[in-house]
Amino acid sequence: MSNGDVFVGEIIGTAILILFGAGVVAAVVLNHSKAKDAGWAVITFGWGFGVLAGAYTAAPLSGGHLNPAVTVGIAFDTGDWDQVPVYIAGQMVGAFLGAILCWLVYFAQFQANAEEETAQPTLGIFSTTPAIRNPVANLVTEIIATMALVLPILAFGLTEGLGQSGTAILIVSFLVVGIGLSLGGPTGYAINPARDLGPRIAHALLPIPNKGTSDWSYAWIPVAGPLIGGALAGIVFTAAF
Repeated sequence: MSNGDVFVGEIIGTAILILFGAGVVAAVVLNHSKAKDAGWAVITFGWGFGVLAGAYTAAPLSGGHLNPAVTVGIAFDTGDWDQVPVYIAGQMVGAFLGAILCWLVYFAQFQANAEEETAQPTLGIFSTTPAIRNPVANLVTEIIATMALVLPILAFGLTEGLGQSGTAILIVSFLVVGIGLSLGGPTGYAINPARDLGPRIAHALLPIPNKGTSDWSYAWIPVAGPLIGGALAGIVFTAAF
């Protein structure tokens, strides 16, 4: 795969992922949305379907990593780091663009939210926020949850035919749903640095009235945790398999 194909594929795929993922959160939490208060299970499935749509779209061009932690885990396993910067650059751009698309889809709801007597903070639509702010615990949660994502992804590659048939992407999508249901409660399961940082930058820059803080003091955790988790997953996989 050429650098151009990788870059474009990761932009498009990650933008779709964030459009679906941020979109389902907006649908559930914003007033005047038909999906208001639909609940956590709906959010986890929305993110899973985002992975499904984004990865299938990007796969012919880039393989559909959509996540720096996955890219780093694969690099630790294969020893091939040449295209890692290209993958991560595409993922960051795509995540930023996907957040903007979500804002456009829910523009009227964001405006109405600002006009409510008590405006809702909007950062949680774009990025993760912990249920209990404890940096060490939050970091450990993101490391473990990301290892639970990347280790199975690497292992799926050992099953002949999964990748060629496209079944692996479907399985990964359900894996993301499972991680959200089982491990997402403490931090909102970023498990993807681009998924959190790109939309957080968009949140800071977009003209959303009464949007609240972008919480930059927490922003390093959903970046560092998944990168550490992805690296550890690659190391463990190489050692064990």
